[in-house]
Amino acid sequence: MNRRNFIKNTSAAGFSATTLAVAACSTDKQTKATDAAPGTFTDDFVLNEVTIGELQEKMKAGQYSSADITKLYLDRIEAVDKNGPRLKSVIEVNPDALTIAAALDEERKAGKVRGPLHGIPVLLKDNIDTGDKLMTTAGSLALNGHKAAKDAFVTAKLREAGAVILGKTNLSEWANFRSTRSSSGWSSRGGQTRNPYVLDRSPCGSSSGSGSAVSANLCAVAVGTETDGSVIAPASFCGVVGIKPTVGLVSRSGIIPISSTQDTAGPMTRTVTDAAILLGAMTGYDPADAVTAESKGKALTDYTPFLKADGLTGKRIGVEKSFLTGHEGVVGLYKQAVEVLKKQGATVVEVDLLKSLSDIGGAEFTILQYEFKDGLNKYLATANARVSSLADVIAFNKKNEAQAMPFFKQETLESSEAKGGLTSKEYTDALAKTRGSRQRIDQLMAANKLDAICGVSIGYAGCIDLVNGDYDTGFYFCPPAAMAGYPHITVPMGTVHGLPVGFSLMAGAYQEGSLLGIAYGYEQASKKRIKPTFTNSLIPS
Repeated sequence: MNRRNFIKNTSAAGFSATTLAVAACSTDKQTKATDAAPGTFTDDFVLNEVTIGELQEKMKAGQYSSADITKLYLDRIEAVDKNGPRLKSVIEVNPDALTIAAALDEERKAGKVRGPLHGIPVLLKDNIDTGDKLMTTAGSLALNGHKAAKDAFVTAKLREAGAVILGKTNLSEWANFRSTRSSSGWSSRGGQTRNPYVLDRSPCGSSSGSGSAVSANLCAVAVGTETDGSVIAPASFCGVVGIKPTVGLVSRSGIIPISSTQDTAGPMTRTVTDAAILLGAMTGYDPADAVTAESKGKALTDYTPFLKADGLTGKRIGVEKSFLTGHEGVVGLYKQAVEVLKKQGATVVEVDLLKSLSDIGGAEFTILQYEFKDGLNKYLATANARVSSLADVIAFNKKNEAQAMPFFKQETLESSEAKGGLTSKEYTDALAKTRGSRQRIDQLMAANKLDAICGVSIGYAGCIDLVNGDYDTGFYFCPPAAMAGYPHITVPMGTVHGLPVGFSLMAGAYQEGSLLGIAYGYEQASKKRIKPTFTNSLIPS
């Protein structure tokens, strides 16, 4: 589903699972990505589908150094992202990546290995600060040239764990909070990111570049951010694993914000194991982000002990029943996934979670507008950027309309700027309404004695359409966990017409360990992740 339209219209329309069409993407050059996709791409990359554990084994055995691995990924980005299929998933590479990797290799030679991420190349979404030579722009030309004074808390944690910051990924500009008819994966700085399975299909947003890059093996793992669907949806469209953690588990300081109540960073990886490893390196209390105080005594630095092949045995899983009807391809995959749960020893119970929350979604959009204005103004006030407020961004875009807004405009930025402060009654009333989502979810889970609730993450990828923007996929399971601030994970569920669909699992606050265990049990029993095909189009030649 179009996340922006969902948030705006939910209170009136409810949560629906409408028919999803697998349309052939238009051949009209105006409605496709601006660069024509090239011909057949032969993919024989030596590190295809490699895991963190396998990379560590290669470094331990002396087969590869971190510098070797980093160089391979830099070359891969050049071959796939800039040439070849031209995914445009990476907006900038780190000029110091090889130097960082070499220093970590020296540490390894001296007997110091910081942990499972030591020497592992990681890509970060371009709304996460890095205190280095990389820019942080949220994909906006208004922030072009902006270099953060210091690392975001998450970036610092990853460096501390020994990760090599490989570069920044493209995203839906301003994390998909600029226009009601934007094309997910497009930014004025980075252009249009493509889906690596079918190149004229959307990678979804807003962590489009992170999802596309991980799926296409341009890095070992990546970090995205989510407010409502921005990790889960692109992970689903791009056939990878994505985790939206509990709000409070991962600090948001140094991340260009949308919502103080819903924002979080999260792992995007090719396996559940790698997601668990990456998540453990990202947690921690940060005085600069007060909500992380809630994670004390609940956050872990290692989630891998939860990963057991029998992770589904004895679990009770709620099955969102609204997804049992709709497009036969998606519904077929969903029913197969539910059968896997049963065969692996889980008890399934049909639930109607989306219907129970159908009166709340409109309030969510109100909250996001208020919090976006407040949070962005605070971020820009101390940034080394040419703009220092949301009003400045809007003015810049108008002045540079041909470059900044060639396809769609900025009505969401403008509607946010028109809002007042966080003491406004409209804001506080909306906040009270959405906070009721936690109680309803908790009540549903308690009444049915559930360990998790599952659903279809989102449908499968629509056509890239820069003129009309994204369109409804008919399935969308992100809002409940987003509004409640609860953890949510998506795992590949299979493909239809070569387009991936994700299987979602959500649970209560700080239940990441249990949720990862369930997801791992499903992943190991189903094994639905497949390498991208870089198909040009579904249109017959």
